[in-house]
Amino acid sequence: MTIRETERMRLFPRLSVALAAVLGAACGGGRGGGVSPAGLTPVAQDTATALASSPFAVRPSSTSTSTSTSTSPAPSAEPPASSAESPAVLATRAAADSAADQRVLDSLHRGRPSADSLNAPLPAKPPIKGEEVEREAVQLFGPEGRTAIGAAAAPGPTFDIDVSSFATNRRVLEYLEFFQVDSRDRFEIWLARLGRYQGMIRERLRAKRLPEDLLYLCLIESGFSNTAVSRAKAVGMWQFMASTARLYGLTVDPWVDERRDPFRATEAAVNYLADLRERLGSVYLAAAAYNAGVGRIERGIDRLPGEQDSVDDHTFFLLSDRRYLRRETRDYVPKLIAASLIAKQPDRYGFDVEPLSPLEFDEVTIPDATGLDVVARLADTTVSALLELNPQFVRGVTPPGRSVVVRVPRGVGTRVAERYDSLPVTERITFVDHYVSRGQTLSDVAKRYRVSVTMIESANPGIRSRALRVGQRVIIPMSGRVVPVSAWSVPPETRYRRVSSTSASAGTHRVRSGETTSEIARRYRVSLTALLNYNGLTMGSLIRPGDVLKIPQKQ
Repeated sequence: MTIRETERMRLFPRLSVALAAVLGAACGGGRGGGVSPAGLTPVAQDTATALASSPFAVRPSSTSTSTSTSTSPAPSAEPPASSAESPAVLATRAAADSAADQRVLDSLHRGRPSADSLNAPLPAKPPIKGEEVEREAVQLFGPEGRTAIGAAAAPGPTFDIDVSSFATNRRVLEYLEFFQVDSRDRFEIWLARLGRYQGMIRERLRAKRLPEDLLYLCLIESGFSNTAVSRAKAVGMWQFMASTARLYGLTVDPWVDERRDPFRATEAAVNYLADLRERLGSVYLAAAAYNAGVGRIERGIDRLPGEQDSVDDHTFFLLSDRRYLRRETRDYVPKLIAASLIAKQPDRYGFDVEPLSPLEFDEVTIPDATGLDVVARLADTTVSALLELNPQFVRGVTPPGRSVVVRVPRGVGTRVAERYDSLPVTERITFVDHYVSRGQTLSDVAKRYRVSVTMIESANPGIRSRALRVGQRVIIPMSGRVVPVSAWSVPPETRYRRVSSTSASAGTHRVRSGETTSEIARRYRVSLTALLNYNGLTMGSLIRPGDVLKIPQKQ
C-alpha cells in the first residue's frame, strides 16, 4: 500500500464522522434547545365587533397550523408564583429583551459603508459547513471523493419572491455576513420566533395572492417582536406608525394597541402590502414603499430616464444604484433577500434553530376591566403565557367599561368562562398602574391609592423612591377592592396623532362606477393614506358612484 493510500485510509473515518454530523443537522437531526424570547410587555385591542351575544362566549382559535404549543397548560399546572410573575418583573424582563432586539435592529438600519453598485466586486462568500466537508473530500481523495462520501447536489429551497436574480448583489452578501456574524445570537432568536407565526402569516398572504415569503419582512422590521418600538415610534411585529395602523382598522389608544397584536397587525399589514403592490406593480417596490412611503418611490420612478411604461423588481435596483432612495430604503430589499436566504435554510448558514411552536388558543369575552394575571389564574397558566397570547393589552389589564376578547390556551376556554362568571367583582383587579406626574413622591402615590409605601416597593422591584421620573409606570397593589374608573392613571404622552383636516385641498373628485380609492389616489398622484385620511375613510370604507372625495395637496 502506498503512502498516499495509507493517508486516505487514515483520514476517511474522521471525514465520515464530520459528514454524518452535517447531514444529521441538515435532515433535522438532534439539535440544541432553542432560545425562547422573554415575557412580552402587554398591550390591548378593541374587538367588540367580534363578540358573541353571550357575555362569556368561548371561541376556538381559527389557527390550525399547530398540534402543540408551549403556552398550553399541563393538566396539573399550578397557579404561578406571584413574585416571579408580577407585572413589574415581567415588564422589566420584556424591556430588556426588546432593548436587545432594538440594538441589533438599529445597527441593521444604519448604513453599512459600502458601494451600492450591482457590478461592484463581490466579497468572499462565508464558508458553509457542508461545502467544507465536500471540499476536503475532493482534496483528499480526488474527484472520486465526492462519490465516496455520497455527496449529491441537494435540492435548493424554492422562493416566491425573486431571490435568485439578486442573490449575488454586493449588499445582499454583506447583509448575509451581518446576520451570520454581527447579529448572529439575536438573529437565531428571531428565527426561533418565526415558528410562532409563520403558518398564520403565510395563510393570510396567500389569501391576498401575495408572495408568502414577504413574511420575512418581519425579520428585518422587528425580529418578530410584538413589543418592538422604533425611534420613529413605529410599533409591533410589522412596525406600524399609529396613523397608518388606524387607517387600516387597528385600535391604538392608552389601553389597546393592536399594532402589537400579531394576528390583527398581520391582517392590516397584508392589506397594506396588497394596496402597495397594486399601485406600484412590483413586489420589491411595494416592500420599499412599506419602508419609505409610496410617494418617495413614485417620485424616484419619475426621475428614471426614458419612459417608464412598466416597472418590475429590477426597477428597485435601478432606483438604488442611482441613489434616488435614502440609504435605509436602498438597503431594505437586500436585507429582505438576505434574511429570506437564511430563514429558508438556516443549517446551510450555520444556524442551529429550534423553532417555537405556533400559538394555539381559545377566545373568551371579558366584559370589564380584568387583570391578565387574574385570567391566567383562572386558566391555570402563567402570566407570561397570557401576555404572549395578548400583547395588545398595553397595561396588563383589559380596558374598563368595554368588552374585549382575551386569548387563553387551547382547551381551557370553557373553564375560564365558567370561573369568571362566578368571580367576585372585587377579585378582578389585583393591581393598577400609575404614571408619575411632576413633583410626585412615592408617599403621594401611596396616599392616593390608600396603600403603604412598602406595598408599592414590594410590587416594583428596584424602584427608587427618591428618584421617580415623570411618566414612570408604577404598579399599585389593589387586591380585594373594586377599582373605580377614576383610579386609573392616564399615560403621560399621546400615543397617536390625528391627521388635520384643515389643510388646503387640491380639488375634488366625483366617484364614477367601478372606481376604487387606489385608482383615484394614483390618478391624482397622492398617497392612498393621505387620500383616505383627508376624507375620514379607512380601508374598509365603501365609496359609491356620485360620492365626492376631496383631494389633498401633494406633499
